[in-house]
Amino acid sequence: MRFVNFEQDGRKGVAVEASGTMRGLLEGDAGYPGGLQDLVSRGAEALQAAERVLAEAPVVDAGTIQYLPPIERPGKIVCVGLNYADHTKESPYEQPDYPTFFPRFSTSLIGHGAAMIRPRASEQLDFEGELAVVIGSRGRHIPRDQALAHVAGYSIFNEGSIRDYQFKSPQWTVGKNFDATGAFGPVFVSADELPAGAKGLTLVTRLNDQVVQQGNTDDMIFDVAELISILSEAVTLEPGDVIVSGTPAGIGWARRPPLFMKPGDVCTVEIEGIGTLQNKIEDEAALA
Repeated sequence: MRFVNFEQDGRKGVAVEASGTMRGLLEGDAGYPGGLQDLVSRGAEALQAAERVLAEAPVVDAGTIQYLPPIERPGKIVCVGLNYADHTKESPYEQPDYPTFFPRFSTSLIGHGAAMIRPRASEQLDFEGELAVVIGSRGRHIPRDQALAHVAGYSIFNEGSIRDYQFKSPQWTVGKNFDATGAFGPVFVSADELPAGAKGLTLVTRLNDQVVQQGNTDDMIFDVAELISILSEAVTLEPGDVIVSGTPAGIGWARRPPLFMKPGDVCTVEIEGIGTLQNKIEDEAALA
């Protein structure tokens, strides 16, 4: 199942995508099954029922909608740093033996096609293409061999990072949470559509059509099941929570000279079997 969360003429909507065609309904339409976050919280049967209804709905013209993050207001967004060895080597850190977890806030989220904003405070807006994991069922102390049963599905994330703010302190939170720097989407793909744990998927980030990152989800130090199991030792995971699982090498900060995103640039993140997330870059100062 492939779902799109969107807005059209001021109304929220949900669609299913099949063979490149979207069919969907808006709030207030007869048969509207509810928003995607609500469907995920209600479980696999609700998603399957919604897919059946939406498969008969009118075609949605992608040119007339605003894509929204698949989950607009996650209860928790937990990001993972240093989860690809090649990325750790280009960073100023040693490879940790425990996942480097840090939070993102929902106010940083934007959808496919929206502008990532370079803030007034910095010119160091960097790209990070990542696999996003959407939790589908509640759990604490989840054994590794049961962890994937708690995954509803997957999406794509571009974790725009403001590097100079990231490195102002040992905690990365501020540099990872500027408004409109976390691109998320365009689709939510149910877990059954992909290999278990989303393993073996090629991830490519492009800046203005130039490949800047290329990796594979097999290369994660801590795979999806391990991340869920380890995180749930401390945190109760709930439906709609999102884990952003880390980025491969190639970030702009590590290049010489550095390669940061600037107004007018277009950044895309493509993950095999999921799709392509694309966002233009705008300057906050120009929007004032």
